[in-house]
Amino acid sequence: MQIGLPEILYEDNHIIAVNKPHGWLVQGDQTGDKTLADWVKAYIKVKYEKPGDVFLGVIHRLDRPAAGITLFARTSKGLERMNKLFHDRNITKKYEALIPKLVGPESAHLVHWIKKWNEKNTVEVSDVQKDKEFKQAVMDYSLKEASKDQVCLEINLHTGRPHQIRAQLSKMGMPILGDLKYGAMQPWHDGNIALKAVLVEFEHPFQHIPIKISLSKNHWQNK
Repeated sequence: MQIGLPEILYEDNHIIAVNKPHGWLVQGDQTGDKTLADWVKAYIKVKYEKPGDVFLGVIHRLDRPAAGITLFARTSKGLERMNKLFHDRNITKKYEALIPKLVGPESAHLVHWIKKWNEKNTVEVSDVQKDKEFKQAVMDYSLKEASKDQVCLEINLHTGRPHQIRAQLSKMGMPILGDLKYGAMQPWHDGNIALKAVLVEFEHPFQHIPIKISLSKNHWQNK
């Protein structure tokens, strides 16, 4: 279920950053539902009066039930250079997740091994590399704030494995609110999960200046 409309957070000749609402697909799948990429293409076509097809490269993805900053490339050269930044891990990505309660320390460096099961669209998390299909997953979390009802964690992601944050937090006994696939006890708003990409920082691959894209401080008020 799509909730709300996307928001353009940053754009230039090569890159565009969009605040993906919960429930939106980044790219098409078997459902045939409209995607964030479709919306961005339409936005570019109208704003810049582009004739014909609009090029748009997907730089990275967010799970459908999650939300937050999603990067696209407006040129093939931009896509190539941004992909290299991701590949070389020369980009900082921060997320926030809401969980019912904190289990263990207020901050931790997590290292696990993740294997994707495509037929079930889930991942298996292990403390050891069971076979070559398990890929290392590394992230840090720290306590941002807490109330009697929920805890907000800030997450610094070092690798980009499928369902990584969801699976690693679940492995630690802290499933994200609404994430029934990974151990949450009850649904969250409109069947989505309380996970957002809140900050991206990198050196612009053409202008060679620091770029910082972030959500507003009160972004959880608009679930």
